[in-house]
Amino acid sequence: MTGMRIEAADHTVELDPDQRLTFGRVRECTICLDPTDTGISRIAGTVAREGDTWWLTNSSTTRPLSVVDDLGFRSVLAPGRRIAVESPTKVLVDGTHGQHGLTLLPSAVPAPAGEAPPEDVAEATAVGAEVMISTADRLAMVALFAGYLEELPRYDPYPKSYAAAAARLGWPRSTLVKRIEYLRTRLHAAGVPNMTGFSALTNLAEYAISRGLVTREDLALLRR
Repeated sequence: MTGMRIEAADHTVELDPDQRLTFGRVRECTICLDPTDTGISRIAGTVAREGDTWWLTNSSTTRPLSVVDDLGFRSVLAPGRRIAVESPTKVLVDGTHGQHGLTLLPSAVPAPAGEAPPEDVAEATAVGAEVMISTADRLAMVALFAGYLEELPRYDPYPKSYAAAAARLGWPRSTLVKRIEYLRTRLHAAGVPNMTGFSALTNLAEYAISRGLVTREDLALLRR
């Protein structure tokens, strides 16, 4: 990694490798989110490079940060913890007055001319790869899992209700339910774990997004 670009609602900051950025409530922060919102820590987080790696640190002693990876999956960064930033990452900071979002965009070091990236010679795991995903299957999943794929402030890492997703497609609710249940049945039969039970829909979202069965580009299907 070389530099780092941080995009906030009202401005963008470019960091060199020897610079650091802070964000939080106090005006002295590089990015002051809201000086009047006491629900935000004085210094909520820090972005700095150590060695060859950029790190996001939760600088608060009491408030967690929400971190969203480049696929749209959310995790919690506890106070005092840090994570490496190796791909585009969103940081969500909750305050009393609302939620603030930052996007961290690290720059990759280019490979030397003529040098190809190393190949992974291990045999790939392809559980569920034989299950064919139709256009209607993809439409159903995009409508259900759009919240994972949307940019801030529409990002919402939970499946939509069947009723809401069906309404967005103009389908009867029963049509959407049957299609998703049949898809889960086929994936379960192909050996994909956790396709049944209480959290089956969330597990389907994680499987579909991590495998690239639906992507942010597919959101355009909902806007036609």
